[in-house]
Amino acid sequence: MTSTNQNIEQLLLLCQSGNQRAQLEIYNRYHKAMYNTAIRIVKDSFKAEDIMQESFLTAFTKINTLDDTQLFGAWLKRIVINNSIGYYHKTIKQNEVPLESVIYKVEDDDGIVEPDQNNEKVKQILNVMKTLKPNYNLSLTLYLIEGYDYEEICEIMNISYANCRTLISRAKESLRKKLVLKAS
Repeated sequence: MTSTNQNIEQLLLLCQSGNQRAQLEIYNRYHKAMYNTAIRIVKDSFKAEDIMQESFLTAFTKINTLDDTQLFGAWLKRIVINNSIGYYHKTIKQNEVPLESVIYKVEDDDGIVEPDQNNEKVKQILNVMKTLKPNYNLSLTLYLIEGYDYEEICEIMNISYANCRTLISRAKESLRKKLVLKAS
């Protein structure tokens, strides 16, 4: 076990007893990654911030239910994704139109945090993904960026396995077509 993991496990033990300094340290270590996860799904910086903070509050209040502290990061990410998708479904039901689809604005690239984020091809793909239908964008984000498999996506999006495979296949095809048009 690395000293960082051990340190996180010690911090989580302190968090279980309500230690606010330990909670702040955990927040500082994970907030950027959790914000990036939320922003890829909800596409709204302010709402992503709210979801991230609500997710941390949920995690800290339910931390005693976490069996394996080594899985904290994945557990927290799952909370963020579930909260983000809950918000996504709520806005779809209310037929809200995201502001960025109405007004074109300059925004920071809050997407992928890996070294490839400066790669022009990655930026182009992420920008084209934003123009896809919302359910295509969500399914591709979960599949390609977040790394979920079909079964997990079925559960998250509340669709059948066949619909999930078809949705992702169509989303990939739509992405390919838009990328080819953009390259022309």
